[in-house]
Amino acid sequence: MKDLNDLMKQAGKMQEQMQKAQEDLAKQEVVGESGAGMVKVTMNGRHSVRAVQLDESLLSEDKSLLEDLLAAAVNDAVRRVEESNKSALGKMFSGVPGGFPFQ
Repeated sequence: MKDLNDLMKQAGKMQEQMQKAQEDLAKQEVVGESGAGMVKVTMNGRHSVRAVQLDESLLSEDKSLLEDLLAAAVNDAVRRVEESNKSALGKMFSGVPGGFPFQ
């Protein structure tokens, strides 16, 4: 019975660690870019777009070019958030036996 209690305590600690990690990840911000930095999208760890920056020279460009650059910058930001989250959670679960997708 002692082993079961220890296991339950360990599971509770892991749950607390996971909650804290998710809160920390939500606070972090990444910047996705396209057009050699002419378009920048800042996104938090919950995939909310916090800011969009456009180089002034793009304002006179073709609308479809701007749309493509914005889409590429958002996709880059999403990719960076996913990589960052996976890396952070992978470190947290590095000592846990397999089965977690972050490892």
